[in-house]
Amino acid sequence: MNQSHKMATAEPETGENPSQPSDENSEEISQELGSPESYMKHPLQNRWSLWFFKNDKSKTWQANLRLISKFDTVEDFWALYNHIQLSSNLISGCDYSLFKDGIEPMWEDARNKRGGRWLITLSKQQRRVDLDRFWLETLLCLIGEAFDDYSDDVCGAVVNIRTKGDKIAVWTTDFENRDAITHIGRVYKERLGLPPKLTIGYQSHTDTATKSGSTTKNKYVV
Repeated sequence: MNQSHKMATAEPETGENPSQPSDENSEEISQELGSPESYMKHPLQNRWSLWFFKNDKSKTWQANLRLISKFDTVEDFWALYNHIQLSSNLISGCDYSLFKDGIEPMWEDARNKRGGRWLITLSKQQRRVDLDRFWLETLLCLIGEAFDDYSDDVCGAVVNIRTKGDKIAVWTTDFENRDAITHIGRVYKERLGLPPKLTIGYQSHTDTATKSGSTTKNKYVV
């Protein structure tokens, strides 16, 4: 048998080189490698910090507040959210706070001290049915910049787990900015799916800090 005949019989009958992928396969591979969606994270407009507060009476308020993590992509938000306890599983006296990076979740912070909050007060029964859903929707409103041109006015949000009834609040930077505050309140109420008849109130931090009774006067309602 001559050399040329040996070579001819060694080749596959189909005439294709098995080491080369078919056109169809190579197209699929290049699509997968070439699609940035498959490996790029989706950036958020702001970087956010998630804080946790545990009410330990032996420590100062500030010592009880701890930064859990910072994130600035959609994927990192979900990785964090799916890794931590749901609000409804926290013990009474605990808080979660999500604030823009650089703003601390306290009235004294420069970005907060002239501000206030839209406050949602939940009944004891709502912890089981509404709390986690409301808090997640609040987080999505924040990181998704849901308040249009007024999203810059938002500083962060806090959920307080309390025996008497849990609270969720969206904090804004300036209680005199009526247009921003009322727009944020309306959008927020709609996103939570609250009935139109139910009103929610906005209170300034100054009024909350200096209140004499058990309730703070609302500056705005929607």
